[in-house]
Amino acid sequence: MASTHLVFSSRDEHRAWLAQQAALPAGFRVGTTRFEFVPREAPKPAKMTITLIALHQPTRDFAAVFTKNALPGAPVIIGRRRLAEPKLGAIVVNNKISNVCAPNGVETAERICSAAASSLGLQPHEILPSSTGVIGWSLPAEAIVAALPAAAASLTASSILPAAEGIVTTDLYPKIRRAQVGAGSIVGIAKGAGMIEPNLATMLVYILTDLAVPRDTLRAMLGRAIDQSFNTISIDSDTSTSDTVAVLSSSLVPCSDHAAFEAALTQVCRDLSEDVVRNGEGVRHVIRVQVTRAPSRETARALGKAIVNAPLFKCAVAGNDANVGRLVQAIGKYAGALSTPLDLSKLRLRMGGLDIYGDGVFRLDPTKELALAAHLKNAELYASAAPKDGVFTPPISHPAHERCVEIEVDLGTGSGECTVIGGDLTHEYVSENADYRS
Repeated sequence: MASTHLVFSSRDEHRAWLAQQAALPAGFRVGTTRFEFVPREAPKPAKMTITLIALHQPTRDFAAVFTKNALPGAPVIIGRRRLAEPKLGAIVVNNKISNVCAPNGVETAERICSAAASSLGLQPHEILPSSTGVIGWSLPAEAIVAALPAAAASLTASSILPAAEGIVTTDLYPKIRRAQVGAGSIVGIAKGAGMIEPNLATMLVYILTDLAVPRDTLRAMLGRAIDQSFNTISIDSDTSTSDTVAVLSSSLVPCSDHAAFEAALTQVCRDLSEDVVRNGEGVRHVIRVQVTRAPSRETARALGKAIVNAPLFKCAVAGNDANVGRLVQAIGKYAGALSTPLDLSKLRLRMGGLDIYGDGVFRLDPTKELALAAHLKNAELYASAAPKDGVFTPPISHPAHERCVEIEVDLGTGSGECTVIGGDLTHEYVSENADYRS
């Protein structure tokens, strides 16, 4: 995403760009419907959107990776089973409730798959379920089943934008990315704003392609793409219980260059993963940490995540305060907790392209401090707004730009490297998550 440096001055401008990205690959249709219901656990009116992503013909070429959280939602339990099925024909998604550890959750999800299959002329085992929203609540099964015919009737092959909008919860805006590979295309959408530190997968991500890539090859490619994208981001260090990254191919367009396809798939995943961080709950700064010359890639990634997850450093960034002492603290904390010592004698740090640490000492002066503060301010997506009636409302509904707080960490001890992307910690994040269910 950073390579394109997109800037959007308004919601309408962003929406126009999304529409340009949204053309569906051949062989797919999407549809949505919305209804009101009353959650059993919190008896007050709520709204839920059902989203269908359907192939014209079921495909054997599909892949999915699921959360490593040890208490997964019912859709993840079912989704893992679906990987052994010969074909997949559709995905059914609901927002608002995640169907995690709910009574009869698996049975309810399977019932919804059966109802969706009936509406689409498929078999129940050809439907992949996905749910996102509040953990612990039960799905309104009757209402969902009743709504599915309307979702099926709305299916269209023109644009993925309705699905991108339908899967969101606390997202400020929908997310779509695409890539062209020869005569075919790859188009992906993502939902995600909070409870984000992937452990194989996070959020809900659906990637569609008309390029013919065999199942086993596609699954191997997806694993590698995720390792370089969704597994290198963190908003709040929490791994979701129910989220999924899935790729479906209609296999209508021959693909002679698998390397080009994998490169494009990886780029779509990278773009979507940064979109998710930029749209994180309360995120006003995206933080990009490039760790180089580490003992291994695993060490580089872990150190990058230690930095973007350090609460005090995240708070400093939120306040446009270039408190680099908190950055050094986070690095030292990570290194000191390792069973095998990490050599920091060659550590060098840069922020915003400026040298700030090397040879064991800080390299700061008043001019540099001002430049660092300006770098933070320039990367801000929006200024903090005063709460109204105790609620912080972000004054944006689109990503203003793609700038980041840029941090470079050179360990000088090996060839491992990784770039990790995270966000700051703001009043808005706390407010959003304090009031999420109410």
